[in-house]
Amino acid sequence: MDKVISETKRWVEQQLTAEKTGHDWYHIDRVYKMAIRLAKEEGADPFIVAMAALLHDLADDKVVKDEQAGLDRIEAWLDRFHVSKSDRLHILTIITSISYKGGNGEKLKTIEAKVVQDADRLDALGAIGVARTFQYSGAKGQPIYEPQREVRSKMTLEEYRHGQSSAVHHFYEKLLKLKDLMNTKTGKKIAEERHQFIEVFLEQFLLEWGSPQRGDS
Repeated sequence: MDKVISETKRWVEQQLTAEKTGHDWYHIDRVYKMAIRLAKEEGADPFIVAMAALLHDLADDKVVKDEQAGLDRIEAWLDRFHVSKSDRLHILTIITSISYKGGNGEKLKTIEAKVVQDADRLDALGAIGVARTFQYSGAKGQPIYEPQREVRSKMTLEEYRHGQSSAVHHFYEKLLKLKDLMNTKTGKKIAEERHQFIEVFLEQFLLEWGSPQRGDS
């Protein structure tokens, strides 16, 4: 299993060499390491967690143009190493179910899925989460902030993916909600700490902007 994981690390890194939206190899590596940590705490299957964490963005529409093509490539990769049918299905199910999707994501059924989702969401919080938010918004041509724009409290998947927003609005529309959506005890603790950092950042940002504090958090 160690060989499969090490080969997968190399392959995923190669796939993401040109990634510029904050879903690059370094993001994957952080999610992988956090997922392994949470898996130990929660008694989750380390192989399933490792593979799902490493592969999770290769079939995400934020990163690839065709999700199904991405899933097909992942399945072919797993088949290359003769990963069992049940493990392949579990890994693919995690990959297709952990995304936030504007709050319209699926309910997770296994501890492995919950661990990987927590690890991925933790990388959207704290100092790195702040940096990734502005990187993603810049890559998508969104402004830093538009004070006159309303925060969207509820969104369809289409609105979440393609609606007009700003980097700062993304904190209120998604990131400040994540600490209450964590699945694991350790994930909740880390999320609380990183959430507090975002609140401090936003307070200072809005102070410097000269904008009144938003009451949407």
